[in-house]
Order: sequence, then C-alpha cells, then structure tokens
Amino acid sequence: MKHNVIETGLGAVVIAVALVFLVFSYSTANVGAVKGYEVTANFSGIGGLGIGDDVQISGVKVGSVAKIDLDPQSYLARVTMSIESDVQIPDDTAAFISSQSLLGGKYMALEPGASEEMLPPGGRILFTQAPQNLEQLLGKFIFSLQDDDDKDEKEEPGEADL
Repeated sequence: MKHNVIETGLGAVVIAVALVFLVFSYSTANVGAVKGYEVTANFSGIGGLGIGDDVQISGVKVGSVAKIDLDPQSYLARVTMSIESDVQIPDDTAAFISSQSLLGGKYMALEPGASEEMLPPGGRILFTQAPQNLEQLLGKFIFSLQDDDDKDEKEEPGEADL
C-alpha cells in the first residue's frame, strides 16, 4: 500500500511539471488569436498555407491567417487574415505566400504600398502572388540540363566530320 502512494504522488508531480511547461510554452510562443480587423486576398494556390499561420510585414508578425475557403465566383482560394488593430496597411499592399525554410512552413508576407488610403476592415488586397512550387521548379531545372546535354551531343563533330 505504501508503494502505491509513492507512485501516485510521483505521477502527480510529473503531471504538474508537464502542465507548467505547457502553460509556459503557450504563453511565450505568441500563438494566441490576433485581435483586430480582417482583410481578404485571393490566390490561385495557397501551397500549404494553413489557418493560424503568421502574417508578417518586414519579418514582424502583425496578424494571422483566420480562414481559408474557396471563392465560388472566381474559384480562387480566399484567405482571410486577422490584422492587429494598431497596424494600418495601405490599400495598394501586395500579399505573398512565402516559405519559412526549405523544410516547410508557410507564412503570409505583406508588402505595403505607397498609397495614402488605408485598407478598411473587411477590405480586399488586390495584388497577390501564389507560392512557387518547388517540385515544378526542380523538374524544369533538371529537364533544362538534359536539353543542354542533348544539344552538346548534337554539336560535337564525329570522326567522319573531321
């Protein structure tokens, strides 16, 4: 009986320490919902962007992706972003989906324009660029190398040509 009480107490300590680490990591990770206004942008593809991903201006987080759905009229992906209320963005801002690293992870990058007019809550960012597909780029590069090799083989004179 004494052995079970020690095991139970030790288990409770382990669970308490795990909860402390969980609360600490959540509070320092800055993953809470952004309070502010929403804007939307349409993209031909989102390339792995997800709800909760960061929205950044010059590398500084200013919001998060709140919703992703399909625009029924244009069949484009509509991304709704929640922007911090103290950050105002010009109405000619451009939105790009970028990779955080080669291993993955996407974020929305905003590049503010020079307009004097600010984008109102519920507004839409008109200038967008979908992410580049790494597999397609690698495929094009490999095939371009093969085409160069084929041209080199055709241009080399044979012994009969000498």
